[in-house]
Amino acid sequence: MNKIQLVIHHIFRFIWNAIFVISYPILASFGLIFIGITWLFSTLSSLFSRLSSKEPDLSSKESEWTTLPGVELLEVKVFKQILFGPTCYKIRRNDGVPSILEDHFFGNKIQKLDEGLIMEKWNSTDSKELPNFDICLYDPDNDTLSPLTNIKCFDWHLAEKEEKSLHFKWFDGIQGGEVRVAR
Repeated sequence: MNKIQLVIHHIFRFIWNAIFVISYPILASFGLIFIGITWLFSTLSSLFSRLSSKEPDLSSKESEWTTLPGVELLEVKVFKQILFGPTCYKIRRNDGVPSILEDHFFGNKIQKLDEGLIMEKWNSTDSKELPNFDICLYDPDNDTLSPLTNIKCFDWHLAEKEEKSLHFKWFDGIQGGEVRVAR
């Protein structure tokens, strides 16, 4: 570097260091003030919560078995609620007969057909692996669960029932699709 460039370099380096040295205490002060205000509001919140006459119920509420509306043969119990998502259920027969349903988790979409019930069987209850469902046909007379198709979205419905097939439609928010299944 020549002398002029070296002088300009030193001047800019001095200005940069001066800006940093002057602004660092200001930035650090804002950080400390922010931490202090957060601590203050946290302390006030805990003090006000102690003054409240109502004690918070911190115990986990155990869900009860309830009869499934429209399907008197089955009872449901909430197993897991996915944050901002659907609820997963345990299902059992209410007549006391041990069933294949007790080994799986299901969604709340259940539709009656002449052959049985169309149910949404969850392949996993881990929210990272959802949505991943098997649409199954449950025959209550034989206690069998027959998988029909796999759908990887929450929004699906039975569009058509034909004599030998079922037509499902799904939409995942971006794209949709159709699945035809022989029964």
